[in-house]
Amino acid sequence: MTQYLIKQLADEITTPDSGKQSVVLADDPKTKVVLFSFAPGSGLAEHVAPFDATIQIVSGTATLTVGDQKVEGKPGTWIKMIPKTPHSIMANTPLVMLLTLVK
Repeated sequence: MTQYLIKQLADEITTPDSGKQSVVLADDPKTKVVLFSFAPGSGLAEHVAPFDATIQIVSGTATLTVGDQKVEGKPGTWIKMIPKTPHSIMANTPLVMLLTLVK
């Protein structure tokens, strides 16, 4: 079993013309890491995750709602959530976002 994993995020995904794409970068008993790419105007409706989760904006901008707070996401925005925190995402520009779930 490999003791480490190295990824160049920009090489792992392209922005679709419409909708979203996702790539699972890692999935093991402790964590799941998913890289998402959204076309402008695309996103995820309000939902919850069953685990602790973090969102990191890699590139682009988005409007995120976390609980009852609206956040303008840009590269470097980092959000940590406890399980079952309602959240949604709407891409304002081509967007790449990293989601990490801690199981």
